[in-house]
Amino acid sequence: MPGPLAHLTVIELAGIGPGPFACMVLADLGATVVRVDRLPGPPSRGGLEDLMRNDGIVDRGRQSIAVNTKDPRGVEAVLRLVASADVLIEGFRPGVADKLGLGPEACRARNARLVYGRMTGWGQSGPLAQAAGHDLNYIALSGALHAMGPADRPPAPPLNLVGDYGGGGMLLVVGVLAALAEAQRSGQGQVVDAAMTDGAALLMSAQYGLMAKGFWQDRRESNFLDGAAPFYGTYECADGRYVSVGAIEPQFYRQLLERCGIEDPAFQRQWAAGEWPALRGKLEALFRTRTRDAWCALLEGTDACFAPVLSMAEAPAHPHNAARGTFVRGEDGVVQPAPAPRFDRTPAQLPQRAPVVGADTRALLARAGYAAADIEALCAAGVVHAAEAVR
Repeated sequence: MPGPLAHLTVIELAGIGPGPFACMVLADLGATVVRVDRLPGPPSRGGLEDLMRNDGIVDRGRQSIAVNTKDPRGVEAVLRLVASADVLIEGFRPGVADKLGLGPEACRARNARLVYGRMTGWGQSGPLAQAAGHDLNYIALSGALHAMGPADRPPAPPLNLVGDYGGGGMLLVVGVLAALAEAQRSGQGQVVDAAMTDGAALLMSAQYGLMAKGFWQDRRESNFLDGAAPFYGTYECADGRYVSVGAIEPQFYRQLLERCGIEDPAFQRQWAAGEWPALRGKLEALFRTRTRDAWCALLEGTDACFAPVLSMAEAPAHPHNAARGTFVRGEDGVVQPAPAPRFDRTPAQLPQRAPVVGADTRALLARAGYAAADIEALCAAGVVHAAEAVR
């Protein structure tokens, strides 16, 4: 049985970053995701879009129709698809989709139940709404970036996980599913304005709450979750590899001390922040006495809250990940994260790899009510592009 969203159809106006990630999640969970691609152009010189499009993972599980959305006939083709869809997702700057004739007003005139998901960095409103930006800029504005990294160096970019994917794409998925649930009651769709600045700020809720209570310092590496505490951090081992320790609760902290043979009374004052630098130094020296594998043999699987720091090449082969199927090998042989979360009655299946641009153009237009002759006329006029349906 396909995933729990097998009844949904999503129209994705192709882009990069958090919008495609949100659509990957929806496709992983069983939704039919139709990506509206631009017409293929001349070979590019390998810019960012080439790096992030059709990578076989974030773009997996789609159908593809290639359309010239600057041609009214192309816009009409997309609107016909929208008429029978449940969701549309776009990630343009505010106003761009509207100028194309594919904004919320035009789409919901064809389909009043449509949930229209808008993914941006700054949001649909505000003084920065029209400015360019990327993940790093959005999490900088939220207070999240300032809190990350060592105190004596600039804030450390957390890849693009906090803005693009956590505060962006995942928040958009939540918003879309919430709007769909409401539409079942009201019969009306609505616009979901998902902004990475909003989402990154939301992810910082615990830290803002702790700061309001006086339990969080507004500076890097000064708190129990940001690398200051000796019981919550990473340590280099004798072989140059790393381990992670997260023994926050007293019972777990005691087990860490016992298993490591630590009898120094200074370690009994776990929450004496003034002693943290000295205790961290002692733990650094201790962890350098054994290899990472040796520490794993001693601590992994215990309540000491321990795990090795694995590289991306190592992670898929770890016994726990292998047992759960956390990583899978796709039909193209690429090792990739499996769909998540897990469902006991409607389990998600690994979607097909990313489609060739325009691979489903003819089939999708036929489904939208176009006659075969009309489809060929659109192809001949360059309004749409139909590739061989090879994946």
